[in-house]
Amino acid sequence: MITDTEIKAKGIHILAQYLGDVEAERFIALIQREPFDYTKWHQDVDDGNSVEEISRNAMSLRNKISAQD
Repeated sequence: MITDTEIKAKGIHILAQYLGDVEAERFIALIQREPFDYTKWHQDVDDGNSVEEISRNAMSLRNKISAQD
């Protein structure tokens, strides 16, 4: 099991990698500023989709972001 500090560091690294430094900072500010219910958000994200559909959607989004870079 990794430490909380390691989780934070990896999370920030991933956000910066995919969003860029400025947008990663904005994302963190938004999360801190607004009440956020991860469980509700997660339920809305999968919207009854299968794991394969969620994975396909995530990969599609990742490819779009990579194409913009």
